[in-house]
Amino acid sequence: MRTILFLVVAASIGCGRTAVRASEKEFLADQVMVFDNDPHETASDDHILDEREGAAGGHGAAGGGCGCN
Repeated sequence: MRTILFLVVAASIGCGRTAVRASEKEFLADQVMVFDNDPHETASDDHILDEREGAAGGHGAAGGGCGCN
């Protein structure tokens, strides 16, 4: 029983040690991998969140807080 447990633990530890090669990154950047591929649904969800929270914005990448924009 200990041998089986040791093998399962060793196999699970070794699974996360694989790096993604540069040639494989094109598949990870595929449009299928994007969560918000429907702009209308995203806009509707943002509107509902803005009305519920009472705040709007914060979705862009404008500045870094240094005051240089």
